[in-house]
Amino acid sequence: MEYKLIYTAYRDGLKEGKLLGLKCNQCGTYICPPRKVCPECQSEDLDIVELSGKGEILTFTVVQVPPEGFESPIAIATAKLDEGPWVVGNVEGVDPNSLTMDIIGKRFTVGYKEIPADYISGGDRMALTFKL
Repeated sequence: MEYKLIYTAYRDGLKEGKLLGLKCNQCGTYICPPRKVCPECQSEDLDIVELSGKGEILTFTVVQVPPEGFESPIAIATAKLDEGPWVVGNVEGVDPNSLTMDIIGKRFTVGYKEIPADYISGGDRMALTFKL
């Protein structure tokens, strides 16, 4: 059993401006972030693909007391990529406290933010970002 797309390759892709994911060869489902098996059919027959990195905001919340490594307040959104997977990320370039329901359905482009290690994590981390 092998992982087709491990975290370091996923992270390195983001640093190169690519959003990497997986495509299931059994049912055609796109997967992001990477997993060991397809969430739809549990197949391990997956191939690494480059996703468009574009999609639309489905919902959001504003966090006033964020985890270590983030500045308060932050807007966190759940979004759907054009290929289908749902991802979570930080909305950038907007004042979190001024967000309204108008953000839902807005188009975005995926980016990333590097977050330094904290006392709990096993090292540096990355968070997806959404630029409207």
